[in-house]
Amino acid sequence: NHRDISTSCESFHEGQFGVGFYSAYLIADKVTVFSKNNDDEGYIWESSAGGSFTIKPANEMPIERGTMIVLTIKEDQAEYLEEKRIKEVVKTHSQFIGYPIKLVCEKERDKEVSDDEEDEEEKKEDKDEEKSEEDKPKVEDLDEENEDDDEKKTDKKKKKIKEKYLEDEELNKTKPLWT
Repeated sequence: NHRDISTSCESFHEGQFGVGFYSAYLIADKVTVFSKNNDDEGYIWESSAGGSFTIKPANEMPIERGTMIVLTIKEDQAEYLEEKRIKEVVKTHSQFIGYPIKLVCEKERDKEVSDDEEDEEEKKEDKDEEKSEEDKPKVEDLDEENEDDDEKKTDKKKKKIKEKYLEDEELNKTKPLWT
């Protein structure tokens, strides 16, 4: 049994991506899909809705293999860029998807540093300010400085600072029962 398959752009567009994919245009002006498998060159599919799209070979790919979808978010839909909102959407609509959905999240942790380490970090951030201060003459009292140095060497104080870092967080940890 051989069926004739329509190759019109409209059929291709709808058949490949479906209604769920079109929902991206509720919040995005433009959708770009990068796709690459191991045995073929990469391709870029791009559309701003309206029924037209382009497919072109990719000279440079942001991924080695797989698919990456980039949404150019509408100005009035910026809330969908917030971590909390993304998590809500995934939980509501994709909680039982069998593939992991991960979000790169910025987190904070306490880090214990000595006063010297903290001073070094502050110095790196304030290089421009220090350069202007280096031009000014410095007045030092040598007797008091030597006493202070001895105390600092024996008793270095530790401080806790907040360190920011990035971490992949899996949003759909609950797996479907039917798998």
